[in-house]
Amino acid sequence: MAEQDKPLLIKRYASRRLYNTETSDYVTLEDIAGFIREGREVQIVDLKTGDDLTRQYLLQIIAEHESRGENVLPVNVLNDLVRSYMVPGGGMMPQFLQSSFEMLRESQSKMMENMNAMNPMSQMPGFEAMQAQQRAFLKAMTGGLSGQWSGPDRDRDGDGDGDTAEDLDTIKKQLADLQKKLSKLS
Repeated sequence: MAEQDKPLLIKRYASRRLYNTETSDYVTLEDIAGFIREGREVQIVDLKTGDDLTRQYLLQIIAEHESRGENVLPVNVLNDLVRSYMVPGGGMMPQFLQSSFEMLRESQSKMMENMNAMNPMSQMPGFEAMQAQQRAFLKAMTGGLSGQWSGPDRDRDGDGDGDTAEDLDTIKKQLADLQKKLSKLS
């Protein structure tokens, strides 16, 4: 199994510090949130007892973001979640939420496929830059829920070194040229 397919194992020490077993360094909750935004699954376990603490820490990440004013969950949704804990057996809420997020990921994935499908605009200069902007917009609107796409491709030429500021300048120039051509057409 590839490294990215396995959950990233984070161990919590008795001091409550969190240890990334892949990079052999300590991480914060914000680091863990970053791993998840990048599409990585995480598993957090207590070093001494072996207890799985993942749910507890994920809820803590959400609570911290909500307390900073990054309100993603409307109050009525939070009320419904609390109510679901009062229903014997937990009700249908967990299955409903899981199905809803799966449908969201699938529809986002299909939308990205449709954007990449062969269309006449793909031959226009700057089309790739427009696609990257659309992907960034979709990611921002959905909070990066897909786990499939984690931002514009950082290695467009496939040489493994990532893109540079020069590449960004080239894209900006292509986009400006495209805007000029479009304004001439109208």
